Amino acid sequence: MDRRHYLRSLAVPAVAGSAGCLGVLGSSGAEGTILGPPEQDLSEASHPSYGDEMPHFTVPDPITGETVATEEFEGERAVLWTSFYTNCPDGVCPALILRLRRAQAVAAEEGYADESAFLALTFDPERDTADVLREYAGQQGVDLDAGNWHFLRPESYEAGQELLDEDFGLVIEKDPADDYENLEYQFPHYGLILLANEDGIVERAYPKGPQTDIERLVSDFERVVNA
Repeated sequence: MDRRHYLRSLAVPAVAGSAGCLGVLGSSGAEGTILGPPEQDLSEASHPSYGDEMPHFTVPDPITGETVATEEFEGERAVLWTSFYTNCPDGVCPALILRLRRAQAVAAEEGYADESAFLALTFDPERDTADVLREYAGQQGVDLDAGNWHFLRPESYEAGQELLDEDFGLVIEKDPADDYENLEYQFPHYGLILLANEDGIVERAYPKGPQTDIERLVSDFERVVNA
């Protein structure tokens, strides 16, 4: 991807403003998409955006013991993806997980849970063990028994860095956490959420995901799943 440097200075240490992500169903959209073009053109962003292919990667799910590949969902499920870490001290990551969790709940309520996948990739595998992630799921209200949610944990911090940089155009670096008691390090990180259809094409990128309107995101996801 040749757009990688565009947003590297925009890592969010706290919740920021939302991006315009509205579009009209079927209104001269990009090839392979269901939703029409978003209001905000993100084609020059470092990360995948509307009409791009969802990156193909394979990462372990330490809770289920499975190795999850994004390719396995193609032809089967629409995907909501984000990256996070459980020690996030500023509210960004819980806000991201909340949005995926709400979409998961609506999918169950409306009967399309089996056509949905929710992927939350930690970039802090040193601290985010299976037990920590399982406890975090309970705290955040994630339904691990639904069979459509995966916490993804790279084999190492360096592997996660490489994946996010090369496949998503996101630079992840540890910073000292001097302002927080009992926290050795933190991350100035992105609040990106991606929505991809079952063909593996990105329908929406929400670069300011923590403040993206929840009902808008859920509506976008529902339209993509049920088209």
